[in-house]
Amino acid sequence: MTTAAVFCRGVTKQYGQKYALNGLELFIPQGCTVGVLGPNGSGKSSLFRMLTGLTRADRGKIEVLGKAPGWRTNKEIAYLPDRARWYPDYTVNESFRWGENFLPGFERETAERLASFMKLDMDMRAVGMSRGQEARLMLILCIARQVPLIILDEPFSGIDVISREKIIEGLIEHMSTGEQTVLISTHEIYEAEPLFDHVVFMNEGQVILAGEADKLRGKYGSMHTILQKMY
Repeated sequence: MTTAAVFCRGVTKQYGQKYALNGLELFIPQGCTVGVLGPNGSGKSSLFRMLTGLTRADRGKIEVLGKAPGWRTNKEIAYLPDRARWYPDYTVNESFRWGENFLPGFERETAERLASFMKLDMDMRAVGMSRGQEARLMLILCIARQVPLIILDEPFSGIDVISREKIIEGLIEHMSTGEQTVLISTHEIYEAEPLFDHVVFMNEGQVILAGEADKLRGKYGSMHTILQKMY
């Protein structure tokens, strides 16, 4: 039986009269890269916050790496939230030193290799970076960690095309081993689609379609085509 990196059964989260998640059912196997796709407000970010223990479900069961989300799972997850910003006075080098001291599983050698690949100067400070350069730095701090689960919430949002391409190239290179489970929420479907082994489509707090990316492409077409048909 395939082991689940993420398991959700009947997960519901409500804010006033609005459901962020509404009876969500989800199974994500370990060791794959998963695109979590859907329109704004479909529940993607709410799901990610619950997986990291930042938000609790009102009802239902959630397991991350076989455990309930919380302090026991935090050291096993690398999470990059939507619209995150980095400490402005830190250089790339100082940021990596911070990662060594505070981020479980952070590998300095991997971070430096990714920085070279993504063309980040080790002496550059975040305050002088473009939005795309800052996004590359934050992504490196997240993925240069040997942890079982990586969660990336809109890592390409508001970033120029050149930076998006560099980030995706870096992700493809780094994630070729298939040892980690990676969840990626993005609206940049064309560029990101080559990353996905599995895809989960969400709408109104529910999963409306999920499966292996190649099988879904064979049945429905590209991920962008599926999105257009569904929404």
